[in-house]
Amino acid sequence: MGDLHFNFPAGTHAIGRLDQNSEGLLLLTTNKKVTRLLFLGDTPHKRTYLVQVNNSLSPENLHLLQTGINIRVKGGIDYTTPPCHVEIAAQPELLYNKAITLPQYGPHTWLLITLTEGKFHQVRKMMAAIRHRCKRLIRVSIEELTLGNLEPGCVREMEESDFFNQLNIGEPQS
Repeated sequence: MGDLHFNFPAGTHAIGRLDQNSEGLLLLTTNKKVTRLLFLGDTPHKRTYLVQVNNSLSPENLHLLQTGINIRVKGGIDYTTPPCHVEIAAQPELLYNKAITLPQYGPHTWLLITLTEGKFHQVRKMMAAIRHRCKRLIRVSIEELTLGNLEPGCVREMEESDFFNQLNIGEPQS
């Protein structure tokens, strides 16, 4: 956050995380209750990713991703992902204007994946399980809060009540 040209209030922290090779929506807040409400509560919350993978995706592999696939998680434990929404994104640039296809990527498929969990690099492991390398992973939304056309490194401020409402986590508690 120190590289961004924004005067963050004291106590600002990220909610959730994006690994080093991922991009997209990152939530920042000073409210310490948000992480618990969003990721540790009883109600699952949707996270949607625009994912570019190498080569064309077969209907069989698309079905595997949609219905649950076996991946290995932390500690070498086998884990079957729950069913999730996966579709081929024919025009990814309409979802995020920076989702352009670079010539060096060669044959590829763009996917739109919505999960309610994210276990240990789950999307990348799901792609590896069907032998497709994840070339780009862009988080485009968490619940109703979307990345839109926010440029990389830019910050959008919002009222806390709007923030809570769009994340479907109720009104902020003092």
